[in-house]
Amino acid sequence: MSFSKIANATGASVTLKLNAEAARMRAAGDPVIHLGGGEPKSLAPAAAIAAGIAMLETGEIRYTPAAGTPAMRDAIIAYTEQFYGRKVERTNVMASAGAKQAIMVGLIALVDPGDEVVFPVPYWVSYPDMTRLTGGVPVPVRAADGSFQPTLDEMTAAITPRTRVVLLNSPSNPSGKVFDGDWLRGLIRYCEERDIFVMMDDIYHRLVFDGRPVVHCYECTDRSVDDAKLIVLNGVSKQYAMTGFRIGWAVGPADLIKVMANIQSHQSGGPCSLSQRAAVAAIEGAQGSVADLCGTLEHNRDELMTLLADIPGLKADVPEGTFYCFADFRDFDSDSTRLAARLLDKIQVVTVPGVEFGMEGFLRLSYCGPVEDVREGARRIKWLLDENDTPELRAGEKVFTR
Repeated sequence: MSFSKIANATGASVTLKLNAEAARMRAAGDPVIHLGGGEPKSLAPAAAIAAGIAMLETGEIRYTPAAGTPAMRDAIIAYTEQFYGRKVERTNVMASAGAKQAIMVGLIALVDPGDEVVFPVPYWVSYPDMTRLTGGVPVPVRAADGSFQPTLDEMTAAITPRTRVVLLNSPSNPSGKVFDGDWLRGLIRYCEERDIFVMMDDIYHRLVFDGRPVVHCYECTDRSVDDAKLIVLNGVSKQYAMTGFRIGWAVGPADLIKVMANIQSHQSGGPCSLSQRAAVAAIEGAQGSVADLCGTLEHNRDELMTLLADIPGLKADVPEGTFYCFADFRDFDSDSTRLAARLLDKIQVVTVPGVEFGMEGFLRLSYCGPVEDVREGARRIKWLLDENDTPELRAGEKVFTR
């Protein structure tokens, strides 16, 4: 069968494939530990669930405007004022079926075939494929010192006359790195001078640890929302543990948002009305669940880092946010795909190969699950990597052997 060039160049999301494999193993009764996941295990806010139930009971679950319901857009406006200090209008905001769709629609609106999208390494696994789906050229920028934040000079050196978008995620999936405020200011100013859009994937912006202050993008420009070369992308998936509701949003110049809404109207239509109702309730309701989740994640992070520090040869920077640790396993195996397969086969621990994020020899370890899983996963990894340990490891009724 013959497919398009884009179809042939696009693979399945590795994280979604791993989620499916973990689910299959659990269904088969295997004691799998999923350290590759990207969704919190806490429950959605009670207000969101109640709002969804109330709407379901009306039986009126209908189409919505392509950019989202008025109530949803008003909730995004209130959210933007609260967390970014900017007053925006409905014309500046749109809702999508998850932040991923908002990113994709934004790229379609800005990128022509052959245009470049620049992003730091390590990057979220979907950024290169999302760029290629528009016909664009992904330009990953890796720090010469091996860190998780390229210098400003390294970023600007990668920008050419064909660059249309710089795509940033802070705190970052997979590293948990929060980008430096001065660095962000310098990069945004540089892009403004060259008419290049900066897309800020802020999906984890409230999941930051240790009381760390975070500079948001609108602090980095004196321009109005309509004049700034900024698109802010967010959603309810991570902070409210509402991954399955699939509601994200974009905030940006009115002209751009109008074009994005037009594209979305043909691509998928408006986001799910039921999910929008629940998302509004989450945003407008009590925010204790976000603080609780952040506290749980910080505790899990600390547990994981303590356990990883006990594995000689493994190197891991302390994540500043998100729920991921991007650990350097090169002393054990420089091929992250092979190592991840070995961990899955020998000890039934799911991880994500670092090559998918642009850094070979690393593995992404998620700590958003139960802390017991974090501890057990680290225990199994340590046993497998330490050849001087016992030849067998017991996990419940399962016995792992070398």
